Amino acid sequence: MSLLKWLAQKRNLLSDNKIKKFEFQLNQNLWIKCNQCSFLMYYKLLESNYKVCPECNYHFPTSSNERIRYLFDNNSWYPIDSNLSSTDPLGFADRKLYSQRLFDMKLKTGLSDAVQTGIAHINGIKVACGIMDFRFMGGSMGSVVGEKLTRLIEKATHETVPLIILCASGGARMQEGMLSLMQMAKISSALHRHSEKSLPYLTILTSPTTGGVTASFAMLGDVIIAEPGAVIAFAGRRVIEQTIKEDLPDNFQTSEYLFKHGFIDLITSRNDLHNQLYKLLSLYFNSFH
Repeated sequence: MSLLKWLAQKRNLLSDNKIKKFEFQLNQNLWIKCNQCSFLMYYKLLESNYKVCPECNYHFPTSSNERIRYLFDNNSWYPIDSNLSSTDPLGFADRKLYSQRLFDMKLKTGLSDAVQTGIAHINGIKVACGIMDFRFMGGSMGSVVGEKLTRLIEKATHETVPLIILCASGGARMQEGMLSLMQMAKISSALHRHSEKSLPYLTILTSPTTGGVTASFAMLGDVIIAEPGAVIAFAGRRVIEQTIKEDLPDNFQTSEYLFKHGFIDLITSRNDLHNQLYKLLSLYFNSFH
């Protein structure tokens, strides 16, 4: 075989491999397999069903922007404090500088931090809402998350509107130390003042909701709602088992287990959450207005 013919065959083989790789990536984007039941579905079917598997009701992770689209009336979302962003007060560094992590997360998610806050409407009812986003450093609660939620609560109290917070978090943000931990008390104090005005506060726990978020505002709602199968906890399963020297049930720290033991009030699928919130808000307005 001549050198020219051999090179031509190699070039064709490389081209075929690239085409096959592209087709594989295209199929991966078009067809999605459920993590729980392995049901294969077209991506548009999943999107139209609020990223909930139509076969087994498994709730896929979703972004704060998608939740805004799912929950509220069209074009009713008005963001608040969207320009607030964390700094690096401690000069923290592990495998990467904290300041670099923040920069990378902003580029990756398009968010300024791990929560979006704003005013919106649910079937015409005005609400103040905070939506945590797990994509931004695991939804961790730093000083900006605490400040944005506190300002949101104060605005809801001042304007006498119901408050909703969707939780998705790994807990307090260790890179900010005590500044992160103090947000638990700050948010809880603002919620107390909101409660004194007899204004409703609804929390929605998504997977995962853990650590300092669970230990503070996530469990302070007048009505606590959770998505099916959500992981809700304070400490990790292994830490608890080592502490109490006992094995825990398989479904421990799931929304179903917590509902059975009275820690939460409702388990509501994502594709019915809009209607459920409207019913609860209507009850409030019918009772007090």
